[in-house]
Amino acid sequence: MSASIVRATVKAVSRRKILATKAALTLTPSAVNRIKLLLQDKPEYIGLKVGVRTRGCNGLTYTLDYTKEKEKSDEEVCQDGVRVFIEKKAQLTLLGTEMDFVETKLSRHSLISKSKVKSHCVAKVEIYKERKKK
Repeated sequence: MSASIVRATVKAVSRRKILATKAALTLTPSAVNRIKLLLQDKPEYIGLKVGVRTRGCNGLTYTLDYTKEKEKSDEEVCQDGVRVFIEKKAQLTLLGTEMDFVETKLSRHSLISKSKVKSHCVAKVEIYKERKKK
């Protein structure tokens, strides 16, 4: 049997321009302030983790919970001193979305919405541990 030999050369590229990438998830100032408020009394947590479950108006619903560590498959978003981690399963669905915090007389909740889509489903997200409070 004859084995084929494959040769490859590597050429060093110098002066390559590094392009800035857009964050997978952007946070509004009210969302940043709310996350800081949620984490201020919880020094054991390093940030919040966003995930998805199968249900809701578009077939998916978002989950939001506290996290103590970054898993190797998580995407990390750092903005204004706040760290949000996106689970691997949720990364494609959250690409280009915005997280906001809205408080009205009747309710308060986080919103995740696609800013580039004209007709979209805005998902309301609550932190499960906060909802269990009295």
